[in-house]
Amino acid sequence: MGESKTNIIEKARPFSVEMFPPRTSEGMSKLDSVVRVLQRFQPEYLSVTYGAGGATKQGTRDLVRSFLERGINAVPHLSFGGTTDEEMRMILDEYREFGVGRLVVLRGDMPSGIGSLAQQPHASDLVQFIRAETGEHFHIDVACYPETHPESKSVITDIHYFKKKVKAGANSAITQYFYNVDAYFEFISQCQKEDIDVPIVPGIMPITNKASLIKFSSVCGAEIPRWLKKRLETFENNNDDLCKYGVEVVSRMCEKLFEGGAPGLHFYSMNRSGPLIAIIENLGLSAVSPQYNLENF
Repeated sequence: MGESKTNIIEKARPFSVEMFPPRTSEGMSKLDSVVRVLQRFQPEYLSVTYGAGGATKQGTRDLVRSFLERGINAVPHLSFGGTTDEEMRMILDEYREFGVGRLVVLRGDMPSGIGSLAQQPHASDLVQFIRAETGEHFHIDVACYPETHPESKSVITDIHYFKKKVKAGANSAITQYFYNVDAYFEFISQCQKEDIDVPIVPGIMPITNKASLIKFSSVCGAEIPRWLKKRLETFENNNDDLCKYGVEVVSRMCEKLFEGGAPGLHFYSMNRSGPLIAIIENLGLSAVSPQYNLENF
């Protein structure tokens, strides 16, 4: 990053990191190591994914509780998929008992093997349900899509569904990851025209593997610009250099986001710390008000 590294951010900016519940003891051990390193930088919170149709429901609960017991601000993801109203009430009551104060509320993906005609409640339905059951207890984050949701008919309908989630009671939003900064700022502009005034935090995906990135992006609707895809092709046989280049590209993108007024960053870690830590160090990031206890981790 050169000389600009020390001048990128003059004041602390909040950031958060997404994790997924490991399914093996080896995976949990690796995650513990990742979290130990991350906590030195005092993220605002660690979010824990829920899996398609609530596939990791128990794993999410257990990891959230483990984090909270160690003094880490843990934020569970939550969706209605595969969950009755009564089960959802029990989950919300349990999270309140744990001391959870924030949720990431999503429509969620359908489990594999479920037909496309199966009804899937919208995220706005769950936001409304949570508000009806718990009032203002939870700060609710929802998802939004600067490059439009892959299932949306148009940009207009996509903004409409986002606005519906906000009107249902969402406090803020996290975007799908992207590599086109203009897409984020254009999305912000369109939201402002629709009187959507909640904070919209950019979702950031570090670049660690070309094939995986292309495959995942094709599913979730995130565009990889042609110039970036072509540049990544030059590292076909050297993944270490690809990761280093990815750190440069994503760090520069984050600089531009902050310069343009982004309220923070949310990193999709994939339970890996290497490139993510390099980006965090490049940006000089730390949370505004750290409230973490590392002694018990």
